[in-house]
Amino acid sequence: MEKVLSIFRIGVFIFYASFAAAQDFNAGRDAYINGAYTIAFEQWLPLAEQGDAVSQFNLGVLYLTGRGVGRDPSKAAQWYLRAAEQGEVNAQFNLALMLEQGIDISQDLTKAVYWYRMAAEQGDTAAQFNLGVMHDRGLGVQQNAFEAMRWYRRAADQGDARAAFNLGSLYAAGDTQVPDNAETALWLRKAAELGNAQAGFSLGVRYANGRGVPQDEVQAVRWYRMAARQGEARAAGNLGVMYADGRGVKQDSVLAHMWLIIASENGSETARRNRTKFEAVLLSSDIREAQALALACIAKNYIGCD
Repeated sequence: MEKVLSIFRIGVFIFYASFAAAQDFNAGRDAYINGAYTIAFEQWLPLAEQGDAVSQFNLGVLYLTGRGVGRDPSKAAQWYLRAAEQGEVNAQFNLALMLEQGIDISQDLTKAVYWYRMAAEQGDTAAQFNLGVMHDRGLGVQQNAFEAMRWYRRAADQGDARAAFNLGSLYAAGDTQVPDNAETALWLRKAAELGNAQAGFSLGVRYANGRGVPQDEVQAVRWYRMAARQGEARAAGNLGVMYADGRGVKQDSVLAHMWLIIASENGSETARRNRTKFEAVLLSSDIREAQALALACIAKNYIGCD
């Protein structure tokens, strides 16, 4: 399962909708863009104190990052709260994340769920995903696989690869019903097509074994390769085995060994064992070539290696 998204939104708003205070806001914006963070703070503070949600969020960012003012996560949370209570979705997300992780403020999972929900109901994809995780794991709320799936689906429908992967994983686990191989494959494919490496590996396994999809070793190789090119060790190991056996791809002992080397270097114990067995039957010249190819492949970030 993918974990919560834990990246704060630290870009300030630079557009302003209110004409009444636009001049002051824009002066802060221009100062911020030019790195004059103290001036930006001074321009936005009066607006925030007057109740402007955008300026309140921006102050939260400045306090969280220590730009233009001493870093003070507690004050950041206070400004995020004031903006969040007015429906500012980015403030809701940042506040939820601070409460969920207990970053420089007291952890409160129940309040984190509340603010994730507020943002999620406004259509915020990351909040929908994180709310799914909270329900999935029973963090700040009673564990509920149905609710987790509901929020994962909403995020996945907006193109969130991690949500699609987690949704597929829940269908595979059968937490809410008998495991559904077809639904699992459907959501894993969506996640893989969006670039999720874990989903690519899992989809490759399903094509190799014919689980939820017709057995197709060419497709298995395709998805193993997609995931391996992102450093997914298990996928690289399985791709090596496919090359070794000539399944779904032309047999090539050197490329097989190259992928097994890469997988074992990236932490796959299964690949390490297969590598040891494979080396026992390979020519030393093939081993040396595979080692050189593996080093070159790693240097190229796994792209164009085969």
